[in-house]
Amino acid sequence: MKKLTLFLLVFVFTFNFVKAQQASWSFDVSHSKISFSVTHLVITEVIGHFSSFTGKVVSKSEDFVNSEIYFEIDSKSINTDNETRDNHLRSADFFEVEKYPKIIFKSKSFTKVKGNKYKLVGDFTMKDVTKTITLDVVYGGTIKDPWGNTKAGFKISGEVNRFDYNLKWNNLLETGGAVVGKTVKINCFVELTKEK
Repeated sequence: MKKLTLFLLVFVFTFNFVKAQQASWSFDVSHSKISFSVTHLVITEVIGHFSSFTGKVVSKSEDFVNSEIYFEIDSKSINTDNETRDNHLRSADFFEVEKYPKIIFKSKSFTKVKGNKYKLVGDFTMKDVTKTITLDVVYGGTIKDPWGNTKAGFKISGEVNRFDYNLKWNNLLETGGAVVGKTVKINCFVELTKEK
């Protein structure tokens, strides 16, 4: 009986400790940016971003190791500061936004490499194709803002091959190079707000 009571006390203590460590965080959209770049005409890069997105993070420790991370992007919100190009990107040649309105990332692991540098591994879904990708993350730290909200900041970078996700439109130059490169560089600046 004493052993059972001790076991129950340990279990309750451990459960409450884990629960106390766990926290939910939402994306502060006004202080976050989901951007990308891709080579154009071989010699330069076009930079764009998505203006509509949402996400959720469940942290299990103060340093965010093993956090569960989910975010989705409204593909129609793509913006490269050129309306003609943006409409082309929304078409079936690229994102086909009417048929595939969401780009989704769901984490598999979030591990610390060294100091404030992390590796984020997860399933990335675009145009109904899902592949596992690895992203580099720099954790900027956690702080209380002047209004008493707890904030955390991250910089996320990586790359994907757009051909893997059936974004295969391309024209070739006379020199043999491509108008649009295959590799898309991802650069995200994310500010999270801890939910109360």
